[in-house]
Amino acid sequence: MAADPLIRVSGLRKTFGNRRVLDGLNLDVYGGEAVAVLGVNGAGKTTLLKILATVVRPTRGIAIVAGHDCAKDAEHVRRDIGLVAHGSYVYEDLTALENLRFWATLAGLRPSAAALAGALATVELDRAADERIRTFSAGMKRRLSLARFVLVRPRVLLLDEPFGGLDQRAKKWLEEHLASFKAGGGAIVMATHSFGRELAVADRIVFLAGGAIALDTPRGALSPDDVQRLYALHAEDAC
Repeated sequence: MAADPLIRVSGLRKTFGNRRVLDGLNLDVYGGEAVAVLGVNGAGKTTLLKILATVVRPTRGIAIVAGHDCAKDAEHVRRDIGLVAHGSYVYEDLTALENLRFWATLAGLRPSAAALAGALATVELDRAADERIRTFSAGMKRRLSLARFVLVRPRVLLLDEPFGGLDQRAKKWLEEHLASFKAGGGAIVMATHSFGRELAVADRIVFLAGGAIALDTPRGALSPDDVQRLYALHAEDAC
Protein backbone atom coordinates (compact mmCIF):
# COMPACT_ATOMS: atom_id res chain seq x y z
CA MET A 1 0.00 0.00 0.00
CA ALA A 2 1.04 3.61 -0.52
CA ALA A 3 2.42 5.53 2.45
CA ASP A 4 -0.49 7.97 2.39
CA PRO A 5 -4.15 6.97 1.98
CA LEU A 6 -6.00 7.98 -1.16
CA ILE A 7 -9.00 8.71 1.05
CA ARG A 8 -8.70 10.25 4.50
CA VAL A 9 -11.73 11.13 6.59
CA SER A 10 -11.19 12.72 9.98
CA GLY A 11 -13.74 13.88 12.55
CA LEU A 12 -16.43 13.96 9.87
CA ARG A 13 -19.82 15.22 11.00
CA LYS A 14 -22.92 15.95 8.96
CA THR A 15 -26.23 17.22 10.24
CA PHE A 16 -29.45 17.94 8.39
CA GLY A 17 -31.41 20.29 10.62
CA ASN A 18 -31.56 18.61 14.02
CA ARG A 19 -30.70 15.18 12.60
CA ARG A 20 -27.08 14.08 12.93
CA VAL A 21 -26.24 11.60 10.17
CA LEU A 22 -22.46 11.37 10.62
CA ASP A 23 -20.84 11.93 14.00
CA GLY A 24 -17.05 12.15 14.20
CA LEU A 25 -16.33 9.53 11.54
CA ASN A 26 -12.68 8.57 10.85
CA LEU A 27 -11.65 6.40 7.91
CA ASP A 28 -8.53 5.85 5.78
CA VAL A 29 -8.60 3.93 2.50
CA TYR A 30 -5.35 3.18 0.68
CA GLY A 31 -4.50 2.58 -2.95
CA GLY A 32 -5.05 -1.06 -3.87
CA GLU A 33 -7.80 -1.42 -1.28
CA ALA A 34 -11.58 -1.83 -1.41
CA VAL A 35 -13.75 -1.07 1.60
CA ALA A 36 -17.36 -2.25 1.88
CA VAL A 37 -19.41 0.08 4.07
CA LEU A 38 -22.42 -1.65 5.62
CA GLY A 39 -25.22 -0.31 7.75
CA VAL A 40 -28.98 -0.04 7.97
CA ASN A 41 -30.93 2.70 6.20
CA GLY A 42 -30.02 6.03 7.75
CA ALA A 43 -26.64 4.84 9.03
CA GLY A 44 -24.86 7.44 6.88
CA LYS A 45 -23.45 5.29 4.05
CA THR A 46 -24.79 7.36 1.16
CA THR A 47 -24.05 10.64 2.95
CA LEU A 48 -20.42 9.57 3.30
CA LEU A 49 -20.22 8.82 -0.42
CA LYS A 50 -21.83 12.15 -1.30
CA ILE A 51 -19.32 14.06 0.83
CA LEU A 52 -16.41 12.22 -0.81
CA ALA A 53 -17.98 12.96 -4.21
CA THR A 54 -18.24 16.70 -3.32
CA VAL A 55 -22.03 16.58 -3.70
CA VAL A 56 -22.61 17.36 0.00
CA ARG A 57 -20.45 19.52 2.25
CA PRO A 58 -19.61 18.27 5.75
CA THR A 59 -20.81 20.18 8.78
CA ARG A 60 -17.49 19.60 10.51
CA GLY A 61 -14.30 17.62 9.97
CA ILE A 62 -12.36 16.94 6.80
CA ALA A 63 -12.55 14.57 3.85
CA ILE A 64 -9.47 14.31 1.62
CA VAL A 65 -9.36 12.46 -1.71
CA ALA A 66 -6.05 12.05 -3.55
CA GLY A 67 -4.58 14.90 -1.53
CA HIS A 68 -7.42 17.36 -2.16
CA ASP A 69 -9.99 18.64 0.33
CA CYS A 70 -13.49 17.65 -0.79
CA ALA A 71 -15.04 20.88 0.51
CA LYS A 72 -12.31 23.36 -0.50
CA ASP A 73 -11.00 21.83 -3.73
CA ALA A 74 -14.01 20.06 -5.22
CA GLU A 75 -12.93 20.56 -8.83
CA HIS A 76 -9.68 18.66 -8.35
CA VAL A 77 -11.43 15.93 -6.35
CA ARG A 78 -13.93 15.35 -9.15
CA ARG A 79 -11.09 14.68 -11.58
CA ASP A 80 -9.89 11.80 -9.43
CA ILE A 81 -13.17 10.05 -8.60
CA GLY A 82 -15.63 7.84 -10.38
CA LEU A 83 -19.08 7.88 -8.81
CA VAL A 84 -21.71 5.24 -9.48
CA ALA A 85 -24.75 6.20 -7.44
CA HIS A 86 -27.66 3.94 -6.53
CA GLY A 87 -29.66 5.47 -9.39
CA SER A 88 -28.19 5.46 -12.88
CA TYR A 89 -28.60 9.24 -13.39
CA VAL A 90 -28.63 9.06 -17.16
CA TYR A 91 -30.28 11.50 -19.57
CA GLU A 92 -33.23 9.68 -21.07
CA ASP A 93 -33.51 11.76 -24.26
CA LEU A 94 -29.83 11.42 -25.16
CA THR A 95 -28.23 8.41 -26.77
CA ALA A 96 -25.72 6.25 -24.93
CA LEU A 97 -22.88 7.88 -26.86
CA GLU A 98 -24.20 11.38 -26.18
CA ASN A 99 -24.50 10.61 -22.46
CA LEU A 100 -20.93 9.38 -22.32
CA ARG A 101 -19.60 12.37 -24.27
CA PHE A 102 -21.50 14.75 -21.98
CA TRP A 103 -20.10 13.10 -18.84
CA ALA A 104 -16.59 13.32 -20.30
CA THR A 105 -17.06 17.04 -20.94
CA LEU A 106 -18.14 17.59 -17.33
CA ALA A 107 -14.96 15.81 -16.24
CA GLY A 108 -12.87 18.17 -18.39
CA LEU A 109 -11.98 15.47 -20.92
CA ARG A 110 -12.03 15.44 -24.70
CA PRO A 111 -11.96 11.73 -25.51
CA SER A 112 -11.54 10.51 -29.05
CA ALA A 113 -14.32 8.73 -30.87
CA ALA A 114 -12.34 5.52 -30.45
CA ALA A 115 -12.09 6.02 -26.67
CA LEU A 116 -15.84 6.60 -26.39
CA ALA A 117 -16.59 3.56 -28.52
CA GLY A 118 -14.15 1.48 -26.50
CA ALA A 119 -15.79 2.41 -23.19
CA LEU A 120 -19.20 1.41 -24.52
CA ALA A 121 -17.80 -1.83 -25.93
CA THR A 122 -16.26 -2.67 -22.55
CA VAL A 123 -19.73 -2.65 -20.95
CA GLU A 124 -21.23 -4.34 -24.03
CA LEU A 125 -23.30 -1.36 -25.15
CA ASP A 126 -21.47 -0.62 -28.41
CA ARG A 127 -24.39 -1.92 -30.49
CA ALA A 128 -26.73 0.43 -28.64
CA ALA A 129 -24.48 3.50 -28.88
CA ASP A 130 -26.95 5.52 -30.95
CA GLU A 131 -30.12 4.43 -29.15
CA ARG A 132 -31.90 6.81 -26.80
CA ILE A 133 -31.71 5.86 -23.14
CA ARG A 134 -35.48 5.82 -22.69
CA THR A 135 -35.46 2.55 -24.66
CA PHE A 136 -32.90 0.92 -22.32
CA SER A 137 -33.64 -1.62 -19.62
CA ALA A 138 -32.63 -0.83 -16.03
CA GLY A 139 -29.60 -3.11 -16.37
CA MET A 140 -28.46 -1.36 -19.56
CA LYS A 141 -28.73 2.03 -17.85
CA ARG A 142 -26.65 0.71 -14.98
CA ARG A 143 -23.99 -0.56 -17.37
CA LEU A 144 -23.91 2.82 -19.10
CA SER A 145 -23.24 4.50 -15.75
CA LEU A 146 -20.31 2.10 -15.26
CA ALA A 147 -18.88 3.10 -18.66
CA ARG A 148 -18.07 6.49 -17.15
CA PHE A 149 -15.24 5.24 -14.98
CA VAL A 150 -13.96 3.03 -17.79
CA LEU A 151 -13.55 6.21 -19.83
CA VAL A 152 -12.37 8.62 -17.12
CA ARG A 153 -9.91 6.24 -15.38
CA PRO A 154 -10.19 7.76 -11.88
CA ARG A 155 -7.95 7.00 -8.90
CA VAL A 156 -10.91 6.46 -6.54
CA LEU A 157 -14.23 4.71 -7.11
CA LEU A 158 -17.29 5.56 -4.99
CA LEU A 159 -20.00 2.97 -5.51
CA ASP A 160 -23.52 2.79 -4.07
CA GLU A 161 -24.91 -0.77 -4.40
CA PRO A 162 -22.66 -1.33 -7.44
CA PHE A 163 -24.03 -4.75 -8.41
CA GLY A 164 -27.69 -3.77 -8.13
CA GLY A 165 -29.70 -4.09 -11.35
CA LEU A 166 -27.00 -5.97 -13.25
CA ASP A 167 -27.42 -9.36 -14.88
CA GLN A 168 -25.01 -12.17 -14.03
CA ARG A 169 -22.72 -11.47 -16.97
CA ALA A 170 -22.44 -7.78 -16.09
CA LYS A 171 -21.84 -8.64 -12.43
CA LYS A 172 -18.95 -10.91 -13.39
CA TRP A 173 -17.48 -8.18 -15.60
CA LEU A 174 -17.76 -5.61 -12.80
CA GLU A 175 -16.19 -7.93 -10.24
CA GLU A 176 -13.23 -8.50 -12.56
CA HIS A 177 -12.95 -4.80 -13.39
CA LEU A 178 -12.89 -3.82 -9.71
CA ALA A 179 -10.19 -6.40 -9.00
CA SER A 180 -8.14 -4.96 -11.88
CA PHE A 181 -8.75 -1.42 -10.64
CA LYS A 182 -7.41 -2.35 -7.19
CA ALA A 183 -4.41 -4.10 -8.70
CA GLY A 184 -3.61 -0.87 -10.53
CA GLY A 185 -3.45 1.04 -7.24
CA GLY A 186 -6.98 2.46 -7.14
CA ALA A 187 -9.06 2.81 -3.98
CA ILE A 188 -12.71 1.74 -3.74
CA VAL A 189 -15.46 2.58 -1.26
CA MET A 190 -18.71 0.64 -1.69
CA ALA A 191 -21.90 1.33 0.24
CA THR A 192 -24.08 -1.76 0.29
CA HIS A 193 -26.75 -3.84 1.99
CA SER A 194 -25.59 -6.93 0.11
CA PHE A 195 -23.46 -9.77 1.44
CA GLY A 196 -22.58 -11.14 -2.01
CA ARG A 197 -20.15 -9.91 -4.65
CA GLU A 198 -19.47 -6.62 -2.88
CA LEU A 199 -17.98 -8.50 0.06
CA ALA A 200 -16.03 -10.78 -2.27
CA VAL A 201 -14.36 -7.69 -3.77
CA ALA A 202 -13.76 -5.96 -0.41
CA ASP A 203 -10.55 -6.12 1.59
CA ARG A 204 -12.15 -4.50 4.64
CA ILE A 205 -15.65 -4.36 6.06
CA VAL A 206 -16.81 -1.24 7.88
CA PHE A 207 -20.08 -1.14 9.82
CA LEU A 208 -21.68 2.26 10.35
CA ALA A 209 -24.03 2.75 13.26
CA GLY A 210 -25.24 5.98 14.79
CA GLY A 211 -23.19 8.00 12.33
CA ALA A 212 -19.87 6.48 13.41
CA ILE A 213 -17.83 3.37 12.69
CA ALA A 214 -18.90 0.52 14.94
CA LEU A 215 -16.49 -2.01 13.41
CA ASP A 216 -13.61 -1.85 10.91
CA THR A 217 -12.09 -5.23 10.19
CA PRO A 218 -10.37 -7.22 7.41
CA ARG A 219 -12.94 -9.17 5.40
CA GLY A 220 -11.15 -12.43 6.13
CA ALA A 221 -11.72 -11.94 9.85
CA LEU A 222 -15.48 -12.47 9.41
CA SER A 223 -17.41 -15.36 7.94
CA PRO A 224 -20.53 -14.60 5.86
CA ASP A 225 -22.60 -15.71 8.86
CA ASP A 226 -20.68 -13.31 11.10
CA VAL A 227 -21.44 -10.44 8.72
CA GLN A 228 -25.14 -11.22 8.67
CA ARG A 229 -25.29 -11.51 12.47
CA LEU A 230 -23.54 -8.17 12.91
CA TYR A 231 -25.82 -6.53 10.38
CA ALA A 232 -28.89 -7.89 12.16
CA LEU A 233 -27.52 -6.71 15.51
CA HIS A 234 -27.00 -3.15 14.24
CA ALA A 235 -30.44 -3.22 12.63
CA GLU A 236 -31.99 -4.09 15.99
CA ASP A 237 -30.03 -1.30 17.71
CA ALA A 238 -31.33 1.19 15.14
CA CYS A 239 -34.96 0.33 15.91
